[in-house]
Amino acid sequence: MMDRTIRLVISDIDGVWTDGGMYLGEFGEEFKKFNVRDGWGVRMLKEHGIPLCIITGEDSRAVELRAKKLDVDYVFVGVDDKVSVAKEICSKLQVTLQETAFIGDDLNDLDLLQRVGISACPADAYPTVQEEVDHVLIKKGGQGVFREFVEYIRPHLYP
Repeated sequence: MMDRTIRLVISDIDGVWTDGGMYLGEFGEEFKKFNVRDGWGVRMLKEHGIPLCIITGEDSRAVELRAKKLDVDYVFVGVDDKVSVAKEICSKLQVTLQETAFIGDDLNDLDLLQRVGISACPADAYPTVQEEVDHVLIKKGGQGVFREFVEYIRPHLYP
C-alpha cells in the first residue's frame, strides 16, 4: 500500500455495507441487511479521531437509521455526484481528496475512487472497479468488508 496519510474516510453503502440485495415487503417497505462487524470499523475510526462520511446513490431511510445508530459523522443519501459531495466535506474539514480513503463497489463510485488517496472495493465489486482501485479486499459486500477496509488503512490514519 502506498504511504499516504488518511484524515477522512468515505464509504458507499449498497454492495459494501450490504450485499447489494434489496428486500421489499408486500406494502412496498424496503429492508436492508447490515453486518454488525462493520460497526467495529466505525468504532475504530472514532478511536483514531477520523471522521466517516457515507455517500450513497440510494435514497434510503434504512441507511440513515443505521448511520444514526453508529453515530456516523456525515450521511448523504440519494447522491448522483459523489465527487462534488466529497469535495464539499473535504473543504469543510480542511482535508484534501489525497488525504481521503474511499470504498465503493460499482460504476457510480469510479470517479471518486480514482481521485482519493487510498481506494478499495469488496471482492465482489464490479470488475471495472476492481481494475481501478488500489486494493481489492478479501470479503464481499455485506460480509464485514467495511471493517476489513478500516483495518487495511489503519496504519495511515491521522486525525
